[in-house]
Amino acid sequence: MQSFEPSPETYERITGLRVVRKYRPEPIDDQQLEKILEAGRWTGSSKNTQPWSFIVLSDPGQRQRLAECGSFTGPLVGAPLVVVVVRLPGGGDFDIGRAAQNMMESAAALGIGSCPVTLHRESCARERLHVPEDHGCRWALAFGYPDLDGERQLRAGLRSTIPRGRKPLSELVHYGRFGGES
Repeated sequence: MQSFEPSPETYERITGLRVVRKYRPEPIDDQQLEKILEAGRWTGSSKNTQPWSFIVLSDPGQRQRLAECGSFTGPLVGAPLVVVVVRLPGGGDFDIGRAAQNMMESAAALGIGSCPVTLHRESCARERLHVPEDHGCRWALAFGYPDLDGERQLRAGLRSTIPRGRKPLSELVHYGRFGGES
C-alpha cells in the first residue's frame, strides 16, 4: 500500500523536474532502463486498462529515422535511448501522458535526464516503427545522462526566445467556472 506520509523530497523532485536536451554519449544500462519502463508499466490508468506499449530505440540510425517524423526532434538524435509511448486502441491521451511523466520522473530519480518529443507526422512514425494504423504513435521520450555544459550553453541561447519560470497560480486556477466565480 502506498504511504501517505509527507515527503518533501518527492514534492521537490516533482516541482523541480526540467527537460534535458543535451546528453552524454554513454548508454543507459539495462537495469536502469528496466526501472524506467517499470515506472511506466505501474502507472495508473482509467479502469486499469493500461492502454500503452513502449518501443525502445537505442540504435542511432533508428533514432535518426524517427526524428524525421517530427519537428524539434533533436533530442531523439542526441540521446542514447528513446522510448516511444504507443497508445493502444481505445486508450486515452491522459493515460499516455501519465505513463510518460512517470518514466521521466523515475529517470530523474536515477540521475537520467529526459525530454518529451511530439512526432508531428504520426503516420511516418507508425510506418517506421511498424505500428498498426489503429494505434497512436505520436509521443517519444529521449533519455540520457545530462551533458551539463551542453545544457547550459543551449539554455543560454534560448533565453531570449523561450519564456522562463512558471506562470503564477492566479493566471492558471479558476474557481467555480472558467474566469472565476461571479
